[in-house]
Amino acid sequence: MLTFARTLSAIAVALVLSAAMAQAKGPTYSDPAEVDADFAIQGEYAGELQTDEGAKKIGVQVIALGGGKFQAVGYSGGLPGDGWIKEKPPERVDAEAKAGVVTFVGKYADGTINDGVMTVVDKEGKSLGQIQRVMRKSPTLGAKPPAGAIVLFDGSSADQWEGGRVTADGLLLEGTTSKPRFGSHKVHIEFRLPYMPEDRGQGRGNSGIYVQGRYETQMLDSFGLEGKDNECGGLYSVKAPDVNMCLPPLAWQTYDIEYTAAKFDDSGKLTANPRVTVVHNGVKVHDDVELPGERSTTAAPSKPGPEPGPIYLQNHGNPMRYRNIWVVETK
Repeated sequence: MLTFARTLSAIAVALVLSAAMAQAKGPTYSDPAEVDADFAIQGEYAGELQTDEGAKKIGVQVIALGGGKFQAVGYSGGLPGDGWIKEKPPERVDAEAKAGVVTFVGKYADGTINDGVMTVVDKEGKSLGQIQRVMRKSPTLGAKPPAGAIVLFDGSSADQWEGGRVTADGLLLEGTTSKPRFGSHKVHIEFRLPYMPEDRGQGRGNSGIYVQGRYETQMLDSFGLEGKDNECGGLYSVKAPDVNMCLPPLAWQTYDIEYTAAKFDDSGKLTANPRVTVVHNGVKVHDDVELPGERSTTAAPSKPGPEPGPIYLQNHGNPMRYRNIWVVETK
């Protein structure tokens, strides 16, 4: 009976993965050394432009959509997490590359992107200035495990993971569960989303980290998107991140998650819901959020309960990469 149940489970997983992979519309790149020409154009641009009101800081995220097509997302005040004035919704405009130069036409200004420089002009053609392509890095990238931490992955082996697989260059692959189980804890993880320019939504670089195997912080290529609960940084089916801090695909990103486990009395009755704080690329996107103690989030492998649980890295059919994973147990 157990063997039959396991067989059914394996078939179900295979069907889910096959469906996810079947949804892929275009090429998938997991190595920054093997990408298309659009990869060098997509990314973040930041600087100051001259306006009638003086110099204004601006941020632009350029999303590659495949085949030389892009969407440019402009932010007043700077990039998300670095000055963006949230009360001013971003402006989204379509753009296209011709002969290596990207041209966009906006509501208030037009411009071009060439060799990592965005040149902006007003609607009369007057120059407003140039802003440069920037490569932001998380301030917690490469964080060292403190004394007493449990190192789950340092690139040397996947011994701490059930079914763990490691690439030739020492990176952990998706679809694995930690052997150690935890109650309340802090976890640091570094992850790299694949570059899938022709795909959209949940089919574009999808994974997630589940604390205790119960509550997911979504991983997804949602660079430049709205920042919903099912996008990068979201508490899946619970809460959207306070700000979308997703970097471009193939950039290394970090989650620093502090999880307080649910509390139960001696009879097993839930007395306090679990709580979580999430820092994405150095910016707090969830601050002590109460989680639903009576249920796990969607697709979680573990049901709620008083027992410790694992770190689970979801396999959604996309080639994810992880490194530098460690846990500090807390009370």
